[in-house]
Amino acid sequence: MSFEKLGLRPEILTGIKFKGYVDPTPIQEQAIPVILEGKDILAGAQTGTGKTAAFTLPLLHILSSNGQHPGHLPRALVLTPTRELAAQVGESVDDYGKGLNLRSTIVFGGVNINPQKKSIRKGTDIVTGTPGRLLDLAGQKVLDLSHIEVLILDEADRMLDMGFINDIKKIINLLPKKRQTLFFSATYSQAIKKLADTLLKKPELIEVARENTAAETVEQSLYRVAKARKRELLSLLIKQGDWKQVLVFTRTKHGANRLAKQLNSDGITSEAIHGNKSQTARTRALAQFKAGEARVLVATDIAARGLDIDRLPHVINYELPQTAEDYVHRIGRTGRAGCSGEAISLVMNEEREMLRSIEKLIKRQIPVKLMDSFPAQPESDEPEANPRNRSNQRGQGGNRNNNRNKTGGKAQGNQRTKRSSNEQKDRRNDDSSKTEKPQRRRNNKDSSERSEKPRQRYNSRKKANPQSEQKKAETPSSSSAKAKSGGWRKKVSSLLKRS
Repeated sequence: MSFEKLGLRPEILTGIKFKGYVDPTPIQEQAIPVILEGKDILAGAQTGTGKTAAFTLPLLHILSSNGQHPGHLPRALVLTPTRELAAQVGESVDDYGKGLNLRSTIVFGGVNINPQKKSIRKGTDIVTGTPGRLLDLAGQKVLDLSHIEVLILDEADRMLDMGFINDIKKIINLLPKKRQTLFFSATYSQAIKKLADTLLKKPELIEVARENTAAETVEQSLYRVAKARKRELLSLLIKQGDWKQVLVFTRTKHGANRLAKQLNSDGITSEAIHGNKSQTARTRALAQFKAGEARVLVATDIAARGLDIDRLPHVINYELPQTAEDYVHRIGRTGRAGCSGEAISLVMNEEREMLRSIEKLIKRQIPVKLMDSFPAQPESDEPEANPRNRSNQRGQGGNRNNNRNKTGGKAQGNQRTKRSSNEQKDRRNDDSSKTEKPQRRRNNKDSSERSEKPRQRYNSRKKANPQSEQKKAETPSSSSAKAKSGGWRKKVSSLLKRS
């Protein structure tokens, strides 16, 4: 099926050709006709399969067909979890609706609010933004949401994960009850379905693939590597493969900054993007990455949604995400719009539990790769042994060997090891008690000897200077002199009183 058969306006078809698309993706083919009928939908598809165009194209058709509202009050509202995703949706609206007389505004935090106020006051038909800034503008009586005809929640699951549920409910209370509501998300959860039940009216459920899966165009693999050598392996992969564009995901903002700095020191131009960066810095880093000025863009999960990079070939999970669902969104940055992509994860032993959760979610096992010049980290259920505990571990190994025996000597072997260990403890205790007492005596003796030395020195000086001692004996002490002088004064004062 072609876009012409979907019943879209000619101006929109021109915008589609301008973007270079010929045939609709499965999610677009199924969702667009339902949206044009005015029905609510709950749509799910893998990241990178064209969800943005699936609601942008019919939205432009509906608004342009219904005519403009007096004063250009907002008639459509698109909620997104991140600034990058809001900017991506706003860019798609502008590209597809170039031939239409519709105005669009993008609002989000982290930038000056005054230009956004100015754009809204001039009049706008479509508002795309994040929940926090939308509530801020509505609270200042700048944004009027009472005439919204279509509400779209893009990446609804991510908004719930980020704690936007209360903000979403506040925004819903500002909207008219009679409206069309569209839910688009890459993953489903019970929280999403519960929220959808309260907001959607007899929705159409659209699923083009099974839940919580990555696109088949993404080749997934992993390397087992120790944490201390992850950066070394990453640099080696980039240099040996001569990769020109790599998106790397880390868990923390500080980790993203540190990794970008280390890669730059390795001669690989890198930029970091995360929530602590200003919007100007984030936009500049993304533009440099798209233009090829930076080979690597290091990002956190907050930026995993909304990074739309044409034909991105490589995504690296430097650290596995906090949740298995985030893994699907991370690798969904590559293999988009039918193009092939590669997603590689660097996994250390401490991340094996998360790896199992990811494989359980996507219902497939991620193949392990090996590199000849880089030995893989062996799997081990126990942490590396402390040298001080090696003797204990040897004893435990003996117990394990005894436990393997299926004969009746198993209990005897355990008793022997317990006895031997107890005997060793007793011996150590006895040895420590024997060695401590002489040490205390020796210490006491040393202290007494040290105290006797000053006395000996004093006595030797006294014998050496008998004259000085004799003078001291002849001269009265200061206390006796004070007593005598005090008695003389009392006598004088008493005589004066009598006279």
